[in-house]
Amino acid sequence: MSSGSNGLSKVEVRLKWDPSPLGQPPHHLDIIAATYSADAPYGRPVYIVHFDSRSPDGTINMSRHSQTGQGFGYVEAMTFELDRLAASFARVVVGVAIHQNTGPKVFGDLSNAGVLVVDGYTELLKDDFAQIGGSTAGTVAEFTKDASGAWEFHEMVRGFDSEPVFFSAEMGSAPQL
Repeated sequence: MSSGSNGLSKVEVRLKWDPSPLGQPPHHLDIIAATYSADAPYGRPVYIVHFDSRSPDGTINMSRHSQTGQGFGYVEAMTFELDRLAASFARVVVGVAIHQNTGPKVFGDLSNAGVLVVDGYTELLKDDFAQIGGSTAGTVAEFTKDASGAWEFHEMVRGFDSEPVFFSAEMGSAPQL
């Protein structure tokens, strides 16, 4: 799925979740993006972008970050300027991980959690993590270049059972059949 013949150019991934109940440790989720080269689209990521980093060329940035889920609507957002990515990149995978430092948590433990992927005003994906409710992390989107070099969106909701550091290394692996 793409937004026209020229493909995607600037996309935003947004994340929301309700804060923890009073007296409980905060739920902390993060959007994580991994970039892959045309030479190894399923190999090791060239670089990873998360809450306290940005891409070296400034094309992937965290524009909003929350450690608690407090706020209205989508409280965390990452912007992707796909049309500005170097020609050497062929794939970007986006995921969401739950920090496990206050004890085990899965998506099913959260209330009102969701992710939204938009291209301008066009909604590409809206998901509530129900299908990966027993997972601690999950991928949500994949952006790939087609034969003409245009970026395309692919829904990629897939659960993982790993902490953020390990998840970022495995999130772009080829699906097991």
